[in-house]
Amino acid sequence: MSSSLIRSRAMITRAIDRHTVEEIADGAVLQEDGVITKIGTYADLSRQHPDVPVVGTGREVMLPGFVNGHHHVGLTPVQLGSPDMPLELWFITRMICRNVNVYLDTLYSAFEMISSGITTVQHIHGWMPGKLNQVEGYSEQVIKAYDDIGMRVSYCFAVRDQNRLVYQADDEFVASLPKALQDPMKRWFERFQMSLDDSMAMFESLYGKHHNKSRTKIQLAPANLHWCSDEALTALSDTSKKYDAPLHMHLVETAYQKEYARRRGDCTALEYLDRFDLLSPRLTLGHGVWLNESDIDKIAETGVCVCHNCSSNFRLRSGLAALNVFEIKGVNTAIGLDEAGINDDRDMLQEMRMVLRAHRVPGMDDVVPTSPQVLRMATSGGAKTTPYGETIGALEVGKKADLSLIDWSQVSYPYLDEEMPLLDAVVQRAKTEGVRMVMCDGEIIYRDGVFTKVDKEGALKALHDDLQSALSDDEVERRELSKALLPHVKEFYANYYDPEKHEPFYRPSSRF
Repeated sequence: MSSSLIRSRAMITRAIDRHTVEEIADGAVLQEDGVITKIGTYADLSRQHPDVPVVGTGREVMLPGFVNGHHHVGLTPVQLGSPDMPLELWFITRMICRNVNVYLDTLYSAFEMISSGITTVQHIHGWMPGKLNQVEGYSEQVIKAYDDIGMRVSYCFAVRDQNRLVYQADDEFVASLPKALQDPMKRWFERFQMSLDDSMAMFESLYGKHHNKSRTKIQLAPANLHWCSDEALTALSDTSKKYDAPLHMHLVETAYQKEYARRRGDCTALEYLDRFDLLSPRLTLGHGVWLNESDIDKIAETGVCVCHNCSSNFRLRSGLAALNVFEIKGVNTAIGLDEAGINDDRDMLQEMRMVLRAHRVPGMDDVVPTSPQVLRMATSGGAKTTPYGETIGALEVGKKADLSLIDWSQVSYPYLDEEMPLLDAVVQRAKTEGVRMVMCDGEIIYRDGVFTKVDKEGALKALHDDLQSALSDDEVERRELSKALLPHVKEFYANYYDPEKHEPFYRPSSRF
């Protein structure tokens, strides 16, 4: 049996409510084979288990491992030449991105996530060119990267079977372009050869091979309403029920997506999903910026979760999600770093501060996010959006030993008044350089700046070297196509959505 005793200066085990956390001074946990078997003070547990190896110096704060509830790629779009733009135009600039080694790319973002205390990631994979066997091969490389580094992953491949570039059928969009752009555009679409049946077959294949592993789970991902036909929504709903598999779906990230739903079904996007019996605790909505009051009530009623991607919403001009209203209505929320956070990296400590700050509406009512609320979103709230559910997200007996130790001196030096609550200090001041140790499944995967299972410098050098090659003919053509398409896509959306004719996204009344 593999066991260890992890000690701390103080341990925050969980958020009890939006104002209170459970805190244990001199706290410690005993883990055996990756499961927490005892919790108490270090003084008591070390006396009971004198021969168990001790992790930690007693000068750190212990927290549950964080869950990144919405993640896609390693090298960021900015690193690959795609600047921040409004989402619908950003899709066009993303076409220029290099062909990247997905194994090394996945490791790159995993290094950043783990060093900020993230132990579990919801990896939503998409836009992979090729046929079924090729795409499944890419998926296996992503899963292998997380397995090699020791991180917990919930993997899903985003299903897209229509409207793959703009909110219009692919053939109609091609026909609308100048003749010189039609063949290059057709070639771009032809790169993606996964059918709906292929996507569902790949889910079943990956589920069969990986879902019973301790640190790997497989779930479903309808990419977004505009990307999924009615046939796809039916298949995804049926498969979710058959396998009791969670679904993670981008929804109403922008006003244009809200308008797309109105045109498609004369209803909201959420109401459209309800026609396919998709609304249940198995469904998580990524973003959910443009939900209205009725939508939010329905989400709360049916147990649907929302993953809040705060930095992404700012960077791509999507809007500000109604997080304060989600909280009032009792909606379970998670935090996702999406492509990258506000500093173009994957730093959950910083993203928690973003969420804490971004929703501080004027007034004195008790409605704005609190540190315990944000901690819950980054831990147990995120856990509920994955197949791991109640097995992770808190430091409790019976749960998985996923946790981090943060150097208290990094938070408190040169001075911190004793009146400042511990969690407030950690959420508002902790930095990645203060993360001393990260444990997943009872195994130390990061300690004192070193990853214990993968050579970080070697992996980054291999990624760097791989991208020093000249652009391929395919990459050159995509870059030229992206630049040529941009004015035509701007024209397509120029009159697509008129904010004067439609209600805005839901803004709470003053009583909230």
